[in-house]
Amino acid sequence: MVDIQHELISDLATRMVIPLGRLSHFKNEQMQGLTPDIEYEGEKLLLLTPQIASMPSSQLKDPIGSLGHFRDEIVASIDFAITGI
Repeated sequence: MVDIQHELISDLATRMVIPLGRLSHFKNEQMQGLTPDIEYEGEKLLLLTPQIASMPSSQLKDPIGSLGHFRDEIVASIDFAITGI
């Protein structure tokens, strides 16, 4: 689960999130631009942008790491979902 919500709006009771899935489970379901490949600690993952959602902050655990270096890919996938470009 990737928490994509900026800390500037941390007073809300919910957080916007995008799930991750193992790339091996989604080999034939990738969509160029919408579900970018992400590698974290040697594991190949797929950002499942079409499943973007909000969830209560209380259900999120402490972060185990950062995908900040994938910021451009994450923002581009959200933009693609909204604008198609």
